[in-house]
Amino acid sequence: MLIIKSLHIIFMVSWFAGLFYLPRLFVHHAMTTDAATSERLKIMERKLYYFVTPWAVLTIGLGFWLWWGYGFTGTWLWIKTGLVAVLVVFHLLCGKIVAEFREDRNTRSHVFYRWFNEFPLLLLVAIIFLVVLKQPV
Repeated sequence: MLIIKSLHIIFMVSWFAGLFYLPRLFVHHAMTTDAATSERLKIMERKLYYFVTPWAVLTIGLGFWLWWGYGFTGTWLWIKTGLVAVLVVFHLLCGKIVAEFREDRNTRSHVFYRWFNEFPLLLLVAIIFLVVLKQPV
């Protein structure tokens, strides 16, 4: 089980790395007026989104495996599961935004994306505290 737990953490870190960087690309994309830069950012956003999506699937799959091995007990785990569900929604929303930029339909400012970029950090902090302390934050 320790190997499964280690892989779960590795894939989680990889997933979060992508979710930290992708909204930064959105910030730059929302600020650009140059067509060539916009096209380059579209490629980067698409490739990054599709690169980190398997890490999300593996993180969640290994999380289920850990539940199966250790059991699903404790209020902290229910809260963590809820936060992971919110993270999945955030991930899917990023995919929607990638599509909006690809189709040149973005209507949000770079300031919105700067704030949007902070959301996964808040989730990460809450999830880490829940896992380490094994009690609600």
